[in-house]
Amino acid sequence: MQTLEAIDLKTKLASFEGHWQPRTVGLFNGHDLMVAKVCGDYHWHAHPDTDDFFLVLSGVLWIDLPGDQTVELHPGQLFVVPKGVMHRPHAREEATILLIEPTGTPNSGDAATAAPRRVI
Repeated sequence: MQTLEAIDLKTKLASFEGHWQPRTVGLFNGHDLMVAKVCGDYHWHAHPDTDDFFLVLSGVLWIDLPGDQTVELHPGQLFVVPKGVMHRPHAREEATILLIEPTGTPNSGDAATAAPRRVI
């Protein structure tokens, strides 16, 4: 029988350094549940086949969208970027986020530039 345990996101986030390098902490119906530390600008990109889910755990995250639109997210707020929409997340100071993506989805929208899948 499989041992079932709660996932402590604070402990998982404390176990690694580095920004924009998501870590998989669990699986949900074929999707990776990932945490990441973010700071500074990520590059403009789109995901042609999937929506992009962001839930802010700490700090503030901004997501730039086409047409000079920016979404500002605070802890406890989430935003879903529809598939195919160009976007650029950024944080002025370190923030932590939870991401949910189908397993194997490149975080940059392009497998050639994506961070490798890391499971913790």
